[in-house]
Amino acid sequence: MGFALSTALHTSFDDAVARTREALAGQGFGVLTEIDMQATLKAKLGEDMEKYVILGACNPPLAHRAVDIDRQIGLLLPCNVVVRADRDDADTVVVEAMDPQVLVDVTDEDAMRPVADEVATKLRAALDSL
Repeated sequence: MGFALSTALHTSFDDAVARTREALAGQGFGVLTEIDMQATLKAKLGEDMEKYVILGACNPPLAHRAVDIDRQIGLLLPCNVVVRADRDDADTVVVEAMDPQVLVDVTDEDAMRPVADEVATKLRAALDSL
């Protein structure tokens, strides 16, 4: 089983980040955190890499349902969405989200399946709208 939902865009990196934020908001997700991996690795390690941002997205009603089922699920929240420049194609930006079905596999909790299905539907709709 793969663990990512993914799409590729042919736009600027900044536009891809802005569009991803808007698409997530359109599906009820807020962005709680933003980690600029490129800047962090440069500042902390002196290492260069392509543009790469991790957005920590949360849909509060769905997160609440998941935490009610399994309190440890918070270890896997918020949903990470990565926006990154494609190392092999300078004209492409990749947007990826963790497939929420991983939550069902990790917890082995069947009650998590409907929540994961709904999160997956919303994340896929956000990616498809890009």
